[in-house]
Amino acid sequence: MKKIRQPRYRQIAYLIAEQIINRQIDVGTKLHARSTLATTYGVSSETARKAISILADLGIVSTQQGSGVTITSRDKAKAFISQMQQSSDLKQLQDDVHTSIENQKQELTHLSNILVKLTERTEQMQRHNPLTPYELEMSEVSPQLGQSIGDMNFWQKTGATLVAIMHEGELVISPGPYSVIELHDIIYFVGSETSVQSVRGFFYDV
Repeated sequence: MKKIRQPRYRQIAYLIAEQIINRQIDVGTKLHARSTLATTYGVSSETARKAISILADLGIVSTQQGSGVTITSRDKAKAFISQMQQSSDLKQLQDDVHTSIENQKQELTHLSNILVKLTERTEQMQRHNPLTPYELEMSEVSPQLGQSIGDMNFWQKTGATLVAIMHEGELVISPGPYSVIELHDIIYFVGSETSVQSVRGFFYDV
């Protein structure tokens, strides 16, 4: 986010106030004419006039027609410097908050792009490796448990092919039609992307 800088005339007013605080300019001292101030700070006479106007409004200097500008208060110059510094600190905090928000937005966008790529890669892998098996643990009682694969018509009702059963820590590859699926078994099957839901619904009616 682009930082907003103070107008040039406020910067000049700030510099003059600093000189007053540091006793580079004493109270009672008369400042140079606006044209001289403009030359000193490299600005237009109008910018110098605005800087003096700020200081006069705050009671740091006094202006009189024909008498020029006179320094009147060091304490008010200190108050002006303090107020300017507090405003600068507040602006910096605001900038820091905006920067943090922008960084978080960029991180979220980056994360979202990564998730999209991950999803695409997963789908590609699944298409190119259709025989990668899914698995489902028989963790709950089901009416289908205790039946043989042939009796339950697993393939006809789910569209998936059963390729293995993990029973009591022993893996049975290519179980035949007489193999029985029991509670706590883990079955491995292959099929389309909808197979997982079909098989889960077959056993647990979900």
